Amino acid sequence: MMKRYVVLDTNCVVQSISRCSRYRAIWDNFMCGSYLLCVSNEILNEYQEILERVTNINVAKNILEAIVNSLFTRFYSPHFKFNLIENDYDDNKFVDCAIIANADYIVSEDVHFEILKTMPFIGVKVVGLDEFLAEMLRVL
Repeated sequence: MMKRYVVLDTNCVVQSISRCSRYRAIWDNFMCGSYLLCVSNEILNEYQEILERVTNINVAKNILEAIVNSLFTRFYSPHFKFNLIENDYDDNKFVDCAIIANADYIVSEDVHFEILKTMPFIGVKVVGLDEFLAEMLRVL
């Protein structure tokens, strides 16, 4: 079976890294290669900034190193800005990466991504953590 290409919004990474989180399986499944994580430099920078804020510099560094060094991470450099999310332009880095990666999913709890559900031409399914977790369990 072909691996799914997935873009995780920062809020989903944060919610999936804690060993106590009900979403920990999302992180664990990435680490064991159940799906491929699609990132850009912009996404990695945001991951680092937010992880440093909600954890500490060492934890953030370890998580970033795990992502960057993983065989299951795919790196992209979007050169075109689609600007599909007008309510929060900062969220567009995830959309741009998903489009050029031809990702299967954008996983986010951010309501700004809901607008993408009205744009089927982008070909990326936008789901929340619960739906993505359920989808992973169906596939595994």
